Amino acid sequence: MDRQPPGDTDQSAAADGSLSCYRHPGREANIRCTRCERPICPECMVDASVGFQCPDCVRQGSGTGHGPADSRPRTVAGGAGTGGAVMADPRLVTKILLGINLAVYIAVLARGTGLVDELMLIGRARFHYGGPLEGVAEGQWYRLVTSMFLHQELWHIAFNMLGLWWLGGPLESALGRARYLTLYMISGLAGSALSYWLAASVQGSLGASGAIFGLLGATAVLMRRLNYDMRPVLVLLAVNLVITFNPWGGIAWQAHVGGLVAGTLIAIGMVHAPRERRALVQYGTCALVLVAVILVVVLRTAALT
Repeated sequence: MDRQPPGDTDQSAAADGSLSCYRHPGREANIRCTRCERPICPECMVDASVGFQCPDCVRQGSGTGHGPADSRPRTVAGGAGTGGAVMADPRLVTKILLGINLAVYIAVLARGTGLVDELMLIGRARFHYGGPLEGVAEGQWYRLVTSMFLHQELWHIAFNMLGLWWLGGPLESALGRARYLTLYMISGLAGSALSYWLAASVQGSLGASGAIFGLLGATAVLMRRLNYDMRPVLVLLAVNLVITFNPWGGIAWQAHVGGLVAGTLIAIGMVHAPRERRALVQYGTCALVLVAVILVVVLRTAALT
């Protein structure tokens, strides 16, 4: 990969006057390395004792104030960054999640509503007159997860997968694969849990919307952390909330709200964790949100049974 010489920063200016990352031409960069002052994108940002440094300055041992093991390029949340797996394919987890959703959708097309009844989220109900009671309250805990990857209508999966691709890639690069996947799954589970708690026990729900709203909340937190223009994501959030609470119904607003709240809280813990206690704060935040999800499910199950 061609790289800009250390002393040349003018070439990073795009035609419209905005800055682009010196290591990834074309990517917007609103942060400069505190050592060489070259513009860097979120993937190239290495958290230093003061501000952020670029991977080149870190490799040259230019004074992050940490030991050699800590000087490896990291993402803004502390995940493995440039030079590691994220650099090889910054959307790998996003592609896998998208593939799983598409595979389940194709399976639904092949098998029909029978598969939907087996996988969708439902509290406690009979699908057929005289049939057995089914649902999460009957011990079918897997429905909290399988419903996150289940879609019936083409417009539904298309809308969710566009959101996953648009929001997921930048978040995966900024957070690292493990943190990104954790954010996605817990946000989806939080959406399922809130639906299970607040919706009628016989009301079914499905879709990746809870997880997608979690990514939306995390995107807002990350953009605020990097001092990016918040207006685009706030407009997108407002539009989605209007659609969520539209008077025509048919949308599981509980999943949207649950995912949004969980994703926002987890992202705050991930990107604002102090370096010296980063792992503790990040793992602790995820654990607390997951415990809250489990508590909601347990209490709702007790109420239904």
